[in-house]
Amino acid sequence: MTEVKGIGVDLAQISRLRRVVERWSDRFLRRVFTQAEIAYCRQRRDPIPHLAARFAAKEATLKALGTGLSMGVKWRELEVRRERGQAPTMVLTGRSEAIARAKGASRVLLSLTHDGDYAMAQAMLVGDLPDAGAGHNT
Repeated sequence: MTEVKGIGVDLAQISRLRRVVERWSDRFLRRVFTQAEIAYCRQRRDPIPHLAARFAAKEATLKALGTGLSMGVKWRELEVRRERGQAPTMVLTGRSEAIARAKGASRVLLSLTHDGDYAMAQAMLVGDLPDAGAGHNT
């Protein structure tokens, strides 16, 4: 059985992210995204909508954690991974992982989309409850 520990949603404007990337380039990308995220997005015809979806995913996950970028959490501790043919996943490390574990969460369920000038993400922090019947003799 699974229990929801937090939920977050975020909407990112693709044109705004495009302007930020044009102005700050790799400096911004390296501060917010992991090397794997940057490489994944750069394989796309237009990387910006994919980066915007990942930015929204990080914001949504921070909301689900209930921390924002406080309590020592850093952007790169939240990494969106996507294997071919699979749904995207959010991998937490460092302080973000510790905070999730303290809340009783074991994983983040993630949904991403982008259309027109917007990218959106929903993140759900979930933890597995022990089976109520486990360990009991009947």
